[in-house]
Amino acid sequence: MSAALTSLAPKAQPPPRAHTPYGEYVADLLDSYERFGGLNNSDAHNLPSKRAVGEICEGLLQILFPGFHDDDVVQDGTLAKITAARLAQVMPRLEDQVRKSVRIGNPKKPTGRTPPILQKFCKALHIVREILQTDIESAFHNDPSARSQEEIILSYPFIEAISIQRLAHRLYRAGAPVIPRMMTEWAHSRTGIDIHPGASIGSHFFIDHGTGVVIGETCRIGNHVNIYHGVTLGARSFMKDEDGHVVKGLKRHPDVEDNVTIYPNSTILGGETVIGANSTIGANVFLMSSVPANSLVIYEEKQLSIRDKTKRVVPKQEWSI
Repeated sequence: MSAALTSLAPKAQPPPRAHTPYGEYVADLLDSYERFGGLNNSDAHNLPSKRAVGEICEGLLQILFPGFHDDDVVQDGTLAKITAARLAQVMPRLEDQVRKSVRIGNPKKPTGRTPPILQKFCKALHIVREILQTDIESAFHNDPSARSQEEIILSYPFIEAISIQRLAHRLYRAGAPVIPRMMTEWAHSRTGIDIHPGASIGSHFFIDHGTGVVIGETCRIGNHVNIYHGVTLGARSFMKDEDGHVVKGLKRHPDVEDNVTIYPNSTILGGETVIGANSTIGANVFLMSSVPANSLVIYEEKQLSIRDKTKRVVPKQEWSI
């Protein structure tokens, strides 16, 4: 063979390496993928992306609070253009994730569910903003350390948590699977506040401090409710079927009526438990039964005491955190 032809001939490939770093563990991992799942690829179930959902949440916060989640302020006269551009950027990404969620188990079969879900969600965006304004006002009026509403939006973790929860709740009600839970878990990881997207929460809601708060899926919370850190609104027990499997879809978490305050580290459990309107639950209280309206629930000398607040004659005691 001539030198010219030799130069054009494909070069011989080096033999495969007999050993690559950590190569001995690959076979075990491949076997695990095969037996237990947990793999997302184009040949299997094309699932939603956690990273994409997180980025969508960031974009939605920018839409809810223009300029507060940006490096620069919004210039006069540009808000309409910026809002349109952000919707055009965020909504197709959300649509893609919702489409993947409704096709879980059969990724190639169209369902027709995605467009109406997105339409309902978009129509609710301005409503969510209006309710969030009441939450900001409640924080300002109930927290003596708050100096301005701008401070609350910029620095209070509960605003981020409740903003994402209220958005996720709209998707949850519209029938979007998985995505609402992914959104609230994204907020949970950032704020320490765990609110299930199924929870129904009224206006003027305020969580002070917030770390460790847990609010379950079937909670119904009224208007003007204040909650402190470490509060759990959880399930008392889980009903099981004849095969021993947990029955899903039942009412498992408590209801909290209007104008209730729940102080730190209290635990309230059970789907039949109702905290009556205008009640105050003191710190470290453990409840698995309902209390009537206008109750003060506290521990006195290790004994649980429930009183009628309207008949109290001692000076009103205020808690300060």
